[in-house]
Amino acid sequence: MKVLLVLVALSVAVIESTLVPFTSLQTVKAFLETEDIPYSVMIKDLQVMLDEEKEQRLSAARATEPRTTDDYNYTNYHNGDEIYSFQDMLVAENPKLVSKIVIGQSYEGRPLNVLKFSTGGTNRRGIWINTGIHSREWITQASGTWFAKKIVTDYGHDAPLTAILDNMDIFLEIVTNPDGYNYSHKTNRMWRKTRKPNPGSSCDGTDLNRNWDAGFGTAGSSGNPCDQTYRGPKAHSESEVKSIMDFVKSHGNLKAFIDIHSYSQRLMYPYGYTATTCNDQRELHDLARKAITGLASLYGTSFRYGSVMTTIYRASGISIDWSYNQGIKYSYTFELRDTGRYGFILPANQIIPTAKEAWLALMAIMEHTKDNTN
Repeated sequence: MKVLLVLVALSVAVIESTLVPFTSLQTVKAFLETEDIPYSVMIKDLQVMLDEEKEQRLSAARATEPRTTDDYNYTNYHNGDEIYSFQDMLVAENPKLVSKIVIGQSYEGRPLNVLKFSTGGTNRRGIWINTGIHSREWITQASGTWFAKKIVTDYGHDAPLTAILDNMDIFLEIVTNPDGYNYSHKTNRMWRKTRKPNPGSSCDGTDLNRNWDAGFGTAGSSGNPCDQTYRGPKAHSESEVKSIMDFVKSHGNLKAFIDIHSYSQRLMYPYGYTATTCNDQRELHDLARKAITGLASLYGTSFRYGSVMTTIYRASGISIDWSYNQGIKYSYTFELRDTGRYGFILPANQIIPTAKEAWLALMAIMEHTKDNTN
């Protein structure tokens, strides 16, 4: 039996969560209380939740394999192969709107697929969205799949989205960390990092959101390969990161960069590695407020917003700090549902509500990007 213990900062943010064996719980709690460190027990028995989730997935897996994206079960969590199959079906069904770009491959040789939504033209302004950079954050890959279907369904019917795609391209990488995602399905549901071995260490994997060349190696990441936030040996050492970096640079005309995570219900902009205010802080802050106001209009879900540093914690080597420093003004990180009741094990019945509300925030950012860039 394991519990999920969450340490809470005195101000606003969850600063760390850790799994604690039940036999050690009282010792850990006593230490935290002695050191006057606030905490809460968010999940009393994680294994029960894991077992329930697994049973639901097994039940869904017995269903007939979808032949079209209309048949795809958006209310269930899918493995990487199933998402890849979905991507191929979506492209086949919508060849004039969607294409698949393979921007690289993972350490274990899996393709890094990006869906390009475009109505034509060359070197048009673009919006980048990625989900699943941390493999255990299954709600993000599930939401990304729903977003992809939403785009093809709404184009030509929803005026704001149609206007975006008539002027810009959208690039969506749903399974950004395919090796880790596969491992989280088959071996360790709580796996966060990649699966690349680290020489001289028995611990595998790098945190892909500490591997970017933006404050790399400073406070807010770890140099210990056994830590969850291990940054890797050098910036962009991981193929999953370098492939995105190379794509962004070669494209040269991306205007928004959106990295979607879970959990804690936040919408953040740069910076994470420094307390220095970014040059566009006022505009990014106002847009974040507008985005989460739209998000909350659907189900009343409350999001915090602000810079990474002030809203959640110090984090170095993160994607949106790098993209912002590349001149992509509208660089944002989402942390989707929830605030800790289920954490990474968000029930599948929350997939569509989570995706629907996040889509409203994404639309606010994308519309603003369309109207305020050239």
